Order: sequence, then C-alpha cells, then structure tokens
Amino acid sequence: MTIERVGPSATAGERRMLREFLDFHRATLAVKCEGLSDEDLRRQSMPPSTLSLLGLVRHMAEVERAWFRRVFDAEDVPLVWSDAGDFQVAYDVREADGAQAFDAWQAEVARSREIERAAESLDVTAWSERWEEDVSLRMVLLHMIHEYARHNGHADFLREGIDGAVGV
Repeated sequence: MTIERVGPSATAGERRMLREFLDFHRATLAVKCEGLSDEDLRRQSMPPSTLSLLGLVRHMAEVERAWFRRVFDAEDVPLVWSDAGDFQVAYDVREADGAQAFDAWQAEVARSREIERAAESLDVTAWSERWEEDVSLRMVLLHMIHEYARHNGHADFLREGIDGAVGV
C-alpha cells in the first residue's frame, strides 16, 4: 500500500492548518513503517531502549485515544494496551502483531478526526487531570503535532537502522 502524504497548506486558516499539519505527521509515521515486516517493525534501537517503530505506532494509538477521547471528549475508556493507564506498555512489542497495531492506531486516528470536526471551535475546552486545568482543542492539536514530530524523529533513526532508508 502506498501512503499519500500531503503537505499542509501555507495559507489556510488556523484550524485547517493545524488539522493538515497533524495529518501530515500521522502520514509521516505511516511512511516510516511502510513495507516493513513485523520483525523489522519490532527491531529495537539499542539496549537498554525498547524503542521500535511498532512501539511508536502503538504509543501513538494510546496518545490519540488519551488526548482526543479521554481528555477532550471525556470518554471513559481504558488505554488500548493498558487498563492501568501505563503508556510504556505500548513499547513492549515482543508478541505484538503489526496489522493489529496499525488497525488500532488507524481506528484511534479516525475517532480523533471525528471528535475534532465535531467541536464548534478551537476554543472549546475540556478538563485535563494531567495539566490540572482546562485545555482547548487548539492545545490538544498542537500537543499532538508536537508528539508526532518528536516521535517521527525517532522513527527516522529507527528506519535508517533497519534498511538504510533516510528522508521522507
């Protein structure tokens, strides 16, 4: 499957621009994983780190769920891989299935998009226990862009270590 990654508009309004930057970073993670076997996706960076591309995909499913569903939409749902709310569980990919992880991530992305589009404006707020204050949809989108950008940097190095692919 070829992943289409479209760059964000340089002149769009704020909400569209935030949405497009987030989608660009989501697509970047998918591109970094494209064409790899489950074994490759599970390959860890270096001891003692357990960081892997598959772990990043699972982690981002958790982050999507946490910020859009649990915080912003106040849904009472556990994390995808941890009933205890431990984000680190996502990085344990020894027995993880790539297709299952990508399906879960894509389902969370789809739900996140629904929640974002349903909000009246970027100024709509929801209570965040982590920040101990209300957070706006704008903040959630910016946080998600930051989270993906940071982890896409990790994905660059992981992919290069697997097959030498750089860029994209």
